[in-house]
Amino acid sequence: MIVSNVSLSGCAGVNSALCAGPAEGHLGGGSYRTTLTPTGNLIVAVCLGFIGTFGLMNNLLVLVLFCRYKMLRSPINLLLMNISISDLLVCILGTPFSFAASTQGRWLIGDGGCVWYGFANSLFGIVSLISLAVLSYERYSTMIAPTEADSSNYRKISLGITLSWVYSLVWTLPPLFGWSHYGPEGPGTTCSVNWTSKTANNISYIICLFVFCLVVPFLVIVFCYGKLLCAIKQVSGINASMSRKREQRVLFMVVIMVICYLLCWLPYGIMALLAAFGPPGLVTPEASIIPSVLAKTSTVINPVIYVFMNKQFNRCFQALLCCEAPRRGSSLKSSSKVAVRGVAVNGPRRTNDFLIMVASLGQPAAAVPQLGPTFETTIDITKPPSSDTQQPVVVPIVAHIDD
Repeated sequence: MIVSNVSLSGCAGVNSALCAGPAEGHLGGGSYRTTLTPTGNLIVAVCLGFIGTFGLMNNLLVLVLFCRYKMLRSPINLLLMNISISDLLVCILGTPFSFAASTQGRWLIGDGGCVWYGFANSLFGIVSLISLAVLSYERYSTMIAPTEADSSNYRKISLGITLSWVYSLVWTLPPLFGWSHYGPEGPGTTCSVNWTSKTANNISYIICLFVFCLVVPFLVIVFCYGKLLCAIKQVSGINASMSRKREQRVLFMVVIMVICYLLCWLPYGIMALLAAFGPPGLVTPEASIIPSVLAKTSTVINPVIYVFMNKQFNRCFQALLCCEAPRRGSSLKSSSKVAVRGVAVNGPRRTNDFLIMVASLGQPAAAVPQLGPTFETTIDITKPPSSDTQQPVVVPIVAHIDD
């Protein structure tokens, strides 16, 4: 997790009265005190308590729905589960310790606990970020794939999940072996990468972490969803009203995703760069706690955006509350793509066969959506085209994000 860190090694220069005693202070004592006022600690504790509680509830509910309803067990939903698991681990293994430190006004679990906390939270945070990028790429690759997707094929998604964890380990293990290091962060109630050291060793790590764990995932997300929107615009010639509705819905979702991504993570990146490359004291401990809290809100926001705003998960959630079977939606039965053969009708004469590639960014459902009055659809997608008809023509893709 990319965080802005103001080490307490310069604690005496900030407020010597709040610094730890001879057995405390910087790493080496095992317990060091916060530089925040009691009121400041209380505010941070309330925010962390809210984030930890709702993040835990939201992500646990996602896992319960996934385990409870078989209709949700599709490859792309498995990727959503990976995001929820990483966020859940932050709520279980990270937030409680910073919450306790804020309530007590000091870090409570010592030097080893500080290093472990910094490593674990960085690992789970980067897994979540990379998973979001993999999710956007999966939706984009589904859209441009020339062949029909197999909704039971978990191989590609499994590779994506493995990639997210391996990639995160590649960037979070080095501080344990000498390329930068983990230490107390901000006012001293959390721990993370040391952003303030001006050595070439530390600065090189900060640059790499910023580029490969914040900028690159963001660019992948923007590129893939941008292409998705372009594809939806191109399909307007087939059914204008349906296309406009889907375009507006996908555009809204993409804008929300990008804004929340930037809101949660960009303050971290900016504060980290200011702490690393700015003059000493530019980033105060009090200011650095704000991006730290903002980044943790991603554990609450991610389930809402990527799961509960998804129609199928929402139907299953309502069914869970009402103790009944979830109602079927109007999506195509595929987690990523399905081919539907249709016939364009012009008066009494059939003119052509079309192969409509539908890139579903949601999950499987039962029924085939209506394509409008100019289409006569057939649900049989297993039989090849008749030999006396023309070969199917690939037309622009209809992509939807949460059917």
